[in-house]
Amino acid sequence: MNSFDPSFCELAEGDGPLMATALHDGASLRAEVAARIALSETDRLREEDPHTGAWASVAPTRLVALRSRFEVDLNRPRDKCVYRRPEDAWGLGVWAEEPPADLFERSLESYDAFYSGVERLHQSLAKRYGKFVVFDLHSYNHRRDGPDRPPSDPAENPEVNVGTGTMKDRAHWAPLIDRFITDLSSFDILGRRLDVRENVRFFGGNLGRLTHENFPEAGCVLSIEVKKFFMDEWSGELDTAKHAGIERALAATVPGILEELVRLGAKI
Repeated sequence: MNSFDPSFCELAEGDGPLMATALHDGASLRAEVAARIALSETDRLREEDPHTGAWASVAPTRLVALRSRFEVDLNRPRDKCVYRRPEDAWGLGVWAEEPPADLFERSLESYDAFYSGVERLHQSLAKRYGKFVVFDLHSYNHRRDGPDRPPSDPAENPEVNVGTGTMKDRAHWAPLIDRFITDLSSFDILGRRLDVRENVRFFGGNLGRLTHENFPEAGCVLSIEVKKFFMDEWSGELDTAKHAGIERALAATVPGILEELVRLGAKI
């Protein structure tokens, strides 16, 4: 039985070896953090990954964080998961007043409890199926110079960056990774194909690192960073057609992933 604090994250467990996470979807803050934070909700939203939780529906097991990364960043190592200084948070002054040390300790306790739950969940998936895949869903900004400035160079900012850099042995998972990238980039989204590339901007974060350390033969984390072309990263306005198209594209990769898992020896 997996237990997660329902005020911290939402867990839905289903059948099958595929799981999806949205670690930065959340925007809520516990009261003691909200009382001391200097950033507005709009400023925080710009660095969060809104609407990524909806994409988790492509997997039968889903884990969606409800708390803001400005409380605790679940995709960073433990020693960097709370933002103490502007250099930890894209130069932003996070705190209106210096928080007491025990505030950070409570954030670390939430972090530890979350990852204890993740390990139990992954142990269950490995035991039941032998191998499992995690869609680690994120989004990223590409108009940091301002809403009226040109976007970042598309040559260095793919619409979907698939991070696999935390894997111990990419070769083991290569057929599955390559199939995922091929299927995702072949999907027709609103009359065109997505620009999907591997390890261009992002290589994977803490969830991938820990999973690949603890389950090197059983667990494959695909760290999926979607450029915020599906929304206005400054106003927060969502393009519902593009957002839904991305969800359909991700869902279209599931049959291929399951096929490749069976070839790798998964018990499905």
